[in-house]
Amino acid sequence: MAEIQNCPSCGEFFNFTGVRDVCYKCAQKEEDMYQIVYRFLRKRENRAATMERIVEATGVEQELLYKWVRKNRLHPAIFPNLGYPCDNCGRITNKGKLCEKCQDDLKSDLRTFEAAKEFRENVANREKGTYLSEKK
Repeated sequence: MAEIQNCPSCGEFFNFTGVRDVCYKCAQKEEDMYQIVYRFLRKRENRAATMERIVEATGVEQELLYKWVRKNRLHPAIFPNLGYPCDNCGRITNKGKLCEKCQDDLKSDLRTFEAAKEFRENVANREKGTYLSEKK
């Protein structure tokens, strides 16, 4: 079911169905800009262009480039200098929501937490004791 939302680009109302996050007019503009960027990147000499170079040459906003890389419309495997900011630290990554360093930090923290939890459970189990006495 569609719901009415304001377009984040132009502010007009549109039916948000989950397919597009902007209104139809802005989606058409974005598609036109995507075609410009894609034509620019298809040229052999531009395939290794950085984000700054693409913005400078095409006039497209950097946020749109990030959006297209996140949605896999522009593939970092084909265009190696493309990426988007890590949700945690802002470092450029090209897969997932976190960069490698943040993933490693998170995994380390989880291992530490699991080890501490296991230690607490072992201590609690050792303190539980059942004492039986025999009646004679």
